[in-house]
Amino acid sequence: MVTIVNQARARLEAGEISVGLGIRLARTSDIATMMRTAGMDWLFIDLEHGPLTLDQTAQISVAALSAGIAPLVRVPKGEMAMATRALDGGALGIIMPSCESAEEAREIVDRLHYPPEGHRSVVGGLPQVGFRSAPMGDVAKAMNDAMLVIVMLETPHAIENADEIAAVEGIDVVMIGTNDLSAASGIPGEVGHDRIVANYETVATACKKYGKWMGMGGVPSPELQEKYISIGVRFVLAGQDMSVLIAGASSIANRVRGYS
Repeated sequence: MVTIVNQARARLEAGEISVGLGIRLARTSDIATMMRTAGMDWLFIDLEHGPLTLDQTAQISVAALSAGIAPLVRVPKGEMAMATRALDGGALGIIMPSCESAEEAREIVDRLHYPPEGHRSVVGGLPQVGFRSAPMGDVAKAMNDAMLVIVMLETPHAIENADEIAAVEGIDVVMIGTNDLSAASGIPGEVGHDRIVANYETVATACKKYGKWMGMGGVPSPELQEKYISIGVRFVLAGQDMSVLIAGASSIANRVRGYS
């Protein structure tokens, strides 16, 4: 029997908040252990924005597996080959941005799952099983069961289709990309606007109806994070490496200057 542990999924299945940090600028594998020490459940390794390569992503992912923090990778929209290579390199989930319809969601599910659930190409010696040789059927089932397939809704049109997207079997998390959604709605940066709140309520209803987890990104305000969690969010992208580093360094600089 092959077992793969996904800390992000385990939190969600336990009914708890699953918290992750965006990785855009950190390029070395030690970020995985540091973020596990910090209490994060998963890494949002961002190949859509920023300079990270697939090679760096694989190194961070393998380190994350050893540290007990789930490596999840966002790829550019439609980049299925990049997504499956990220999975082959150690990722435990894929975040696909700007999903607009159930048709797109079904293709994502099909391309990311091994048969019989999908048509992902089979490869042996996966990092997720410690590079061990094991029956391919067992490995495929373990990967299909353990990984997270996350789609991001980032336009008003996507929100309109939230019900049909959430209904797609094999989608685990329906995540709102709040910054892009606010921009596409003509209210850039107003992530607490009444229309955005209504969008969260729409997606929460769809997720509850179909037994999916609701995700949130692009909401830095603690007050708004709490508000959207109260609406139903359980998968929380709580920040990113750059903002955390700047905030921490700024706090120290301001504190030390205050001694004079």
